[in-house]
Amino acid sequence: MIQLIYVADPMCSWCYGFGPELQALLELMPEANLDIVVAGLRAYNQEIMGEEQRQTIRGHWTHVADATGLPFAETGMTQEGFKYDTEPACRAVVATKMLADHLAPEQLLSVFRAIQHAFYAEGKDVTDLHILSDVAVNALNEMDGAESFDASSFYETLVSPMCMADTRQEFEQCQRWGIRGFPALLLVHDNALHMIASGFTKTAELVSAIQEIQKI
Repeated sequence: MIQLIYVADPMCSWCYGFGPELQALLELMPEANLDIVVAGLRAYNQEIMGEEQRQTIRGHWTHVADATGLPFAETGMTQEGFKYDTEPACRAVVATKMLADHLAPEQLLSVFRAIQHAFYAEGKDVTDLHILSDVAVNALNEMDGAESFDASSFYETLVSPMCMADTRQEFEQCQRWGIRGFPALLLVHDNALHMIASGFTKTAELVSAIQEIQKI
């Protein structure tokens, strides 16, 4: 059994770019088990985005698009009063884990990627809790059968004090591990954590790093 821990934020552009590489790794190593820990890249940010920040982020997105070929739509961050607060999107991932703990980690990753796709490719404002609920529930129902989940129930979990507290705990866990760059991929080996990726990393490099650590 290969135990991996994926530390990421749905509103981190390089995490979005890393998605296909991680998916390819999981396909190459179907015996791998994956835990997702949300990172809180810009959690609790309450500053309305200005044009200078918007241009800076556009630059990051261009680099990711050039490196990966993934689509980007800017409308998600151009709406009036938009605040680049990544906590709600992270909390939606935590809510998914709370509500759908019967699903395999790779299936939970599909919800994570659905939130990314909604923001980056479709230009949806995933700081909006109702939009997040719809996106997550649509992804869950696609995997688990139509109408297994409903947006109103998901929303209730999303706004619950327990979900907020669990999300903050995951942010704090990332800080205790000393992880500052995202995405990060960790391998649990011999009861120790080993960094496999810090930032965007190609699948071949991930495989090589895992194999090297397994030799230890």
